[in-house]
Amino acid sequence: MKNYFNIQYPIFHRVGIVLLFSLAFSVTNLMAQDETGTTEVVKVKPVKNTFGSTLVMNNQTVMVPIKGTLQFDIQHCFGTVNNGSKDLFGLFAPSNIRLGLGYTLINNLTLGLGITKERMQMDLNAKYALLRQTDGKMPVSLTYYGNIVIDTRAASNFRYDAHRLSYFNQLLIARKITSKFSAQVAPSFSWFNNIDGYVDSKGDIQKKMNNGHFAVSVLGRYKISENSAIIAGYDQPLTSHPTNNPHPNICFGIETTTSAHAFQVFVGNYYGIVPQSNNMFNRNDYTAGNFLIGFNITRLWNY
Repeated sequence: MKNYFNIQYPIFHRVGIVLLFSLAFSVTNLMAQDETGTTEVVKVKPVKNTFGSTLVMNNQTVMVPIKGTLQFDIQHCFGTVNNGSKDLFGLFAPSNIRLGLGYTLINNLTLGLGITKERMQMDLNAKYALLRQTDGKMPVSLTYYGNIVIDTRAASNFRYDAHRLSYFNQLLIARKITSKFSAQVAPSFSWFNNIDGYVDSKGDIQKKMNNGHFAVSVLGRYKISENSAIIAGYDQPLTSHPTNNPHPNICFGIETTTSAHAFQVFVGNYYGIVPQSNNMFNRNDYTAGNFLIGFNITRLWNY
C-alpha cells in the first residue's frame, strides 16, 4: 500500500536564535569509516508515521502528505451533552461542520481551503514541513501551519470589510517517542480584526477582548493495534483578556487508519472547528461538564 506520509527531508543547515530551520527537499547522506578505513555511505532515515493523519481531533499535526496528494476532510461537532436525552446528548442539537480540501503542490507544502457552518467562515490555509525527525540526528519534527479566515455573513454584521478577517499561525513540534507513542506541542497566535467593545461611563470605547491571542496545545497518540490508536489532547489559552476569557479544551478519542483513510471519533469542549475561533471564543467549560461529541473523516488520493 502507498504510504501517503513518506516524505523526504534534508539535514538542517542553520541554527536560529529560537528555532532550527531546514528548507531543502532531500535527505542528506552521511559519510562514515569502518575499522579498515573504508568509507561507506550512511543514509539518514526520516521517522515515518509520527501520526496517522494530518488532523488529531481539533488540531493539526506535523504530518504533510507526499507531493501530488489531494486530501478531503469532513470535521463535525455535535451539541453539548448537557441536555441529556432531550436532544440525545447533543446528537440532535445544532451542530457545526467543516468541509476542507488540500493539495500537496510540492514536497513538504500543502495548500488548502475550507468552509465552516459557524459564522459561514471560509478559510485559506498553508502547511509546510520544516524539519523531519530522523534516527539519531534530528530529535523532532517541525511544521508550520497558518490560515486566513473570512467571515462571509451579511454585510450588516460588519462596519468594514476588513472586520471579516482573522488569522492563525502555529508551530507544530512533535516526536515519535516509541513505535507506539507520539507526542506534540504546538504554540499558536490568533488575530481577529474585529472584536466586540462597549462605551464606558466616560464615553470611551473599551474592548471586551484583545485582538490577539496566544495559546498552546498538547497532543498524544498511542497505538493499540496496527490500524487503531487512542488519542488525547489539551489546549490552554495563554492571553488574559479584559472579559470573556476562553476556557481550555480537554479532548480524547479513538482513531482508525488505512493507507488512504483516517477516522476519528472523540469527546471534547471545542465547538468552533476553525482554530482561531476555538482558541479565542471557547465558552464550553469542562469543569461544568460542557462536553460534546465530534468526528473527523479524512480521505487521500495521490495523482
